[in-house]
Amino acid sequence: MITLLLPVLCVLRALSSSAQLAAVSPQDPALPIGATLTATCSVSPELGLDVGALYWTLNGRRLPGDTYRVLSTTALSVSLAQLNGSRQQSGDNLVCHDNEGHILAGSCIYVGMPPEKPVNLTCWSRNTKDLTCQWAPGGLGETFLRTKYTLKYKLRWYGREKQCEDYNLGKPYSCYIPRDLALFTPYEIWVEASNRLGAASSDVITLDILDVVTTDPPSDVHVSRVGELEDQLSVRWGAPPALKDFLFQAKYQIRYRLEDSTEWKVVDDVGNQTSCRLAGLKAGTVYFVQVRCNPVGIYGSRKAGIWSDWSNPTAASTPQSERLASGSCDPKAGEQNSTLRRELKQFFGWVRKHAYGCTGMSIKLYDQWRVWLQKSHKTRNQILQGDKS
Repeated sequence: MITLLLPVLCVLRALSSSAQLAAVSPQDPALPIGATLTATCSVSPELGLDVGALYWTLNGRRLPGDTYRVLSTTALSVSLAQLNGSRQQSGDNLVCHDNEGHILAGSCIYVGMPPEKPVNLTCWSRNTKDLTCQWAPGGLGETFLRTKYTLKYKLRWYGREKQCEDYNLGKPYSCYIPRDLALFTPYEIWVEASNRLGAASSDVITLDILDVVTTDPPSDVHVSRVGELEDQLSVRWGAPPALKDFLFQAKYQIRYRLEDSTEWKVVDDVGNQTSCRLAGLKAGTVYFVQVRCNPVGIYGSRKAGIWSDWSNPTAASTPQSERLASGSCDPKAGEQNSTLRRELKQFFGWVRKHAYGCTGMSIKLYDQWRVWLQKSHKTRNQILQGDKS
């Protein structure tokens, strides 16, 4: 019923304006939270109404009679103290009715707060072709009134002020500028917020499009096993297609997680190469891997770009371990086996430390050791027997 009331009021105001049979004053006031409002319903003597029989409603709910006051034979007032924020941004409906419940006249009252200065204004450009900006409302954000946010921008040293027009991004407090942007020239950008109780502007930020470039995630991400090595996976990917024609250096990040985990482990030292070896993984385990890109030095810019979104997860599993548990009951053999395992563990710990991540170090010898270790239980026993003799 409340949603239908506002159109009724608009028609009612038009009728009462022409016929001057009834009116509520003040019309559509804007008030701060905590204010007191006294409104008056004035009716024409031609209606022959007893104003003492009239009553008021606010958003469809009848107001108590002790808030009324008969001012004259044609006027009835109502007082509302300590007003709360409007329940609807289109305004709360204050309506005067006759004794039979018919609507005589009404007013929309707007109760809220003026906007505070918008904060956290940031912008980014996808492939230097456009600009997207996002911000947060100041203070608590809620004003209880319809508040308009306008993103404005202009070239720093010349050019006229412009307004962003595309606010339909599926997220609040953001705007998209799709074209007609200048490179190599800084922009001044700010946000203005306004409602019926006031206005506020954010700080002005200055940026060059080339300094806030991001791109699509890396394409063609492939994750594969490294032979039969049980604790490694190889990751390869392609540079973002949209940036191939630009003068830039990319840097990449990889993150990976176990299939049954939500915790990602990030590899930061990938640099600008497009392949990587992940080491120190669990055998026989499925991993999800993602890659993202940061375009650095677009057209000579000295600032780092903005990280892209992560690529879609790519899954791969490490080989199942083929090691056999020792069944020897010989204490000396057990001691020797334990010593060998400890020495090998120290060796592999050293190799993993130096080969972990995506450095340029060759780990060919390490691969040979691991294949030998995993496949040759016989050879391992022969080494133990040779040590005993």
